[in-house]
Amino acid sequence: MIGLGLVGGSISLGLRARGWHVQGTDLDPTRVEQALQRKVIDAVGLDPASEITFVAVPVRAVASAVEEALRRTDGLVTDVASVKGPVLAAVDSPRFIGGHPMAGSELEGLDGADADMFTGAVWVVTPTATTDDASLARLAAIVSDLGAEMVALEAERHDALVAVVSHVPHLTAATLMRVADERANEHAALLRLAAGGFRDMTRIASGHPAIWPDICFENKSAIVAGLDALIAGLSEMRTAVTDTNRDQLLRYLEQARQARANLPSRGVRPEILSEVRIPIPDRPGMIAEVTMLAAELGVNLSDIEVAHSAEGDRGVLILLVETDRTELFRGGLLARGYRPAISRLQ
Repeated sequence: MIGLGLVGGSISLGLRARGWHVQGTDLDPTRVEQALQRKVIDAVGLDPASEITFVAVPVRAVASAVEEALRRTDGLVTDVASVKGPVLAAVDSPRFIGGHPMAGSELEGLDGADADMFTGAVWVVTPTATTDDASLARLAAIVSDLGAEMVALEAERHDALVAVVSHVPHLTAATLMRVADERANEHAALLRLAAGGFRDMTRIASGHPAIWPDICFENKSAIVAGLDALIAGLSEMRTAVTDTNRDQLLRYLEQARQARANLPSRGVRPEILSEVRIPIPDRPGMIAEVTMLAAELGVNLSDIEVAHSAEGDRGVLILLVETDRTELFRGGLLARGYRPAISRLQ
């Protein structure tokens, strides 16, 4: 583990709870000592024979830390940064897979580290055409063991989507909180009136501020596009209110309500899953292609396994997906030349 902050500490705790031996480093020697004392890690440093190294450092430092991990270890390397484009542009290795667990805490550093932080979370990976399939399958297994659902996306698509669902909401919450704070100087009772809805909407503004300038600058184009869309949407709302346009305002609110109701729920029961077996050539990029197709189609992958053929150059990719999405997935696979076999678990 390179970086023993909130996310790095949580991954370390999660792995140790599942029987892994975890070594770690951090630029802050005090934090390293705390990690040892709190049994977040077993030992200090990087093990050259480590199976996987997680890089959990600020966005600007990710590329150099990944390159260091690739030099000093022989296993898989992944990171946890919320911006992927710059890292993938700087690092080209079949042993590196970009990653982003979409989970966190209002607490900072090791004080907020939690072995169960990733239970039910989405963990995005950004494989490329050169990604080693065995490494991707292994990372998927580790992510699943930590309780998360893996979603594969291209780096650029990840950055555009995360700008909308994470980066822009954080900046929006921070702005709303600033407006309320400035109004509170005029009206002492204002913040005392802040009830559940306001607190829920602005909760993410309590996150650690120091990480956000780098995130915003590294993902500037996508964030600016997201802010422009938000400003345009707010302008439409403003016009509807200004013009006393009840019908238009109701349409906006109903659309938002319906979209909110359609957000995917967490947790998939085995009885609604099907197994999808896909023969694949034994060459790099096959798993990445299939998993990114699943993400494009909105098909959640509950498990990933590769069964290699004892002879020849073919294998079988085994996926668990929700039964009601299998026909859509089958169509997408057939269109790309795959021949899937699908069977219900129960």
